[in-house]
Amino acid sequence: MTTAQSLITIGIIAGATILTRFLPFLLFPAGKPTPGYVRYLGKVLPAAVFGMLVIYCLKNVSIVSGSHGLPEFIAIAAVVALHLWKRQTLLSIAGGTVCYMLLVQFVFK
Repeated sequence: MTTAQSLITIGIIAGATILTRFLPFLLFPAGKPTPGYVRYLGKVLPAAVFGMLVIYCLKNVSIVSGSHGLPEFIAIAAVVALHLWKRQTLLSIAGGTVCYMLLVQFVFK
C-alpha cells in the first residue's frame, strides 16, 4: 500500500469508529424515551447470540468418534455449574474455556 492509501484506510476506519460510537447518542438522546423495538432487541439478542455461539461451537462435535464430545460436554457442565454457583458471566465463560483447554491439552490428547 502506498502512503496515501494507508492514510485513506486509517481515515475511513477512524471515521467508521467515531460514527458507530456517536450514532446511538444522536439517534436516541437522553431526554427521549428509548423506542420499544430497541428495548425488545436489548432483551432478546443476548440470549440469541449465546444460543448461536453454543450451536456454532458444537456443530462439528462427533459423539461417535474420537473423544466422543466429552471435553465439550464437561466444559459446558463447568460453565453451567459456575454460573449457577457465582452468577458471574465472565467467570463462567473463563472457567469453561480454561476447563476445556486443560481437558483437550492434557486429558483427551
